[in-house]
Amino acid sequence: MDEKQIFLSPELSCRVAAIDIGSNSVRLLVAEALRGGAYRILDEEREPTRLGRSVDSKESLDDESMEKTIQALKTFRQIAEGFQATQLRTIATCAVREARNGPDFCRRVREQVGLEVEVITGEREARYAFASVQNAFDLSGKNVVVADIGGGSTEIVFATGSLIESISSTPLGAVRLTEQFGTADGQPEACERLDEEITACLKKRVPKPLFTPHFLVGCGGTFTTLAELIMASKRQTDLPVAGYRVSHAEVRHLLDRLRKTPLRSRRSMAGMTPDRADIIIAGLAIIDGLMRRYHTNTLLVHTRGVRDGLVREMIEQSLGTDADDPAHREAAIDRLAAACSGEAEHGRKVASLAGRIFEQLVEPFELAPSDRMLLETAAKLQDVGYVINYEQHHKHSYHLIRNSRLPGFRGQELEMVANVARYHRGALPKRKHENLSRLSAEEQWRVQRMAAILRLAGGLDRSRSQQVRDVRVTVDDGTVMIDVVADEKPEADLWGAERRTELFEKVFEMPLRIRWAGEKAFA
Repeated sequence: MDEKQIFLSPELSCRVAAIDIGSNSVRLLVAEALRGGAYRILDEEREPTRLGRSVDSKESLDDESMEKTIQALKTFRQIAEGFQATQLRTIATCAVREARNGPDFCRRVREQVGLEVEVITGEREARYAFASVQNAFDLSGKNVVVADIGGGSTEIVFATGSLIESISSTPLGAVRLTEQFGTADGQPEACERLDEEITACLKKRVPKPLFTPHFLVGCGGTFTTLAELIMASKRQTDLPVAGYRVSHAEVRHLLDRLRKTPLRSRRSMAGMTPDRADIIIAGLAIIDGLMRRYHTNTLLVHTRGVRDGLVREMIEQSLGTDADDPAHREAAIDRLAAACSGEAEHGRKVASLAGRIFEQLVEPFELAPSDRMLLETAAKLQDVGYVINYEQHHKHSYHLIRNSRLPGFRGQELEMVANVARYHRGALPKRKHENLSRLSAEEQWRVQRMAAILRLAGGLDRSRSQQVRDVRVTVDDGTVMIDVVADEKPEADLWGAERRTELFEKVFEMPLRIRWAGEKAFA
């Protein structure tokens, strides 16, 4: 039997189970798929094992916490089997990712429990959390920061609506910082050092967003405990935790109060999860640091997160969507373009013209034919950065495309598409640019050639009228000639293209001439 899946007879409904091995606790979610990719929860369990408690100091998982985690996993597998789950996936995050004996722990789980542990990156962890937030909140027209605070790390996502602008993983975990600074008792000196570390870490490891967030959405036990503590203090026991709104002032007030409350008294506070009482100060300090750093006064509490995102991925995969299906890929590209740029018709025309120019240059310049699809995709998506603002929209487009995870594209292909779109206007590509430096020398050269063609194609629809019907490209006597086919002389489009010849002449090392072919249409 596949160690990652438990099979079910076909007549029963699709049920999946996800286990998240975190630095503070192990969690199980068992769900049954519903129509449209939604699901209903059949069971949830949580076991605090503090697996990451010694990783920061000893760089290893300790024997006691590993044994507790393995016992929890045995129980969780039995529960999943009891619900006859069609799939059971187990992921591990920061603690196992960083520990020197993380691979040994995974081997023990495989041998003793029969589960294959997927150790995921901080970026993937953040994507699961964001996918969960997308399904719980209406983010339309909103700039948001999403934070998933765990025991060993905090993942931070900046997004505009459903589009991710950037992802960062930081070592700001509630367990890690509690052990590092000894803040369980709320000593003022320790708390002051903690605040300084959080501020310095966010400044160093997280790039400033391209926008001011409207609000922060928080995932993880720290956020739910925060909400429960505030609700208890206000006697709001009838309100749901999911979506609860907290102000920065309330966070600061509660943090100050907890720092003055002895640990023993803190454990018995209304709304407090007892096993979280010692790490809650560090957790709230991270929230306070995030709200200060990104000037957000409003926090929305999300009660789901990584496991929810994983379950949704499992259900989507069970529906059999083929990411490599060209129709599926094109539909995703069109949806992204239409949702962001308001320039979908222009993008399609530019993609058509860019493709025609490219195919006629393949033979004389030995271009890679497969790059045509990347170029046409970049053309359709070149203006998605408008969703943030017009100024520097080409740079915004790069970030949004790079983080979009369009179906049918491998990671490096998407990086190239994003770079081509980045250079459809503005400064010429330079090797010192951080975005371009992520590519190999050969990939950089391909990007420059595609970007040069994209600039020309964009100029040929400068009027946004789709007046140019076709182009004929010839290479003769060391000169590239582009004949533009249009029913009437496209003055603005010819002017726009002629202003964008610099990059083309530089990378193809030939002079370029552009002319109207009159009313003649080439076969």
